[in-house]
Amino acid sequence: MAKSRKGSLWPWLALAAVVLMADVFTKILILQNYQLGDSTFVTGFFNIVRAHNTGAAFSFLAQAGGWQRWMFTGIGVVAAVFIIWMLRSHSGEKLFAFALACILGGAIGNVIDRVVHGYVVDWLDFHWNFLSGLFHGGHFPAFNVADAGITVGAVCLILDEILRVRRSR
Repeated sequence: MAKSRKGSLWPWLALAAVVLMADVFTKILILQNYQLGDSTFVTGFFNIVRAHNTGAAFSFLAQAGGWQRWMFTGIGVVAAVFIIWMLRSHSGEKLFAFALACILGGAIGNVIDRVVHGYVVDWLDFHWNFLSGLFHGGHFPAFNVADAGITVGAVCLILDEILRVRRSR
């Protein structure tokens, strides 16, 4: 029996709102309590930092001169509209809708930063000695709750597709 593709949109919008609120709340705390470049040691593999990213993932196009702010804002807005449209059509597909909701909350969080500040506030800094050959000083690029939501959503989209292919065999 095929699963219904239609369900309620509201639980997924609520999940997106939770991701968004967690992102906004944590960024407010960082902006109020840290200056750019400040860092607090937490564990041997994690620091809290204040970093600004004017680019995209891994600071892609961060030094492009300013036009990227509006390009990435536009991409985020278009993505959010597309995701809401997809959620309306596929809200009964739980893993797929969960993934889209996580991505939606993260995308809106980063769009808000770009519009309000001109950059995205990053604050989670993970580091391991074995990363020193891959990243400067072994630090993974700093990120935020929105980025984590987008990443979890992307992983869930991949998992959903793998499961869909397996079910179709």
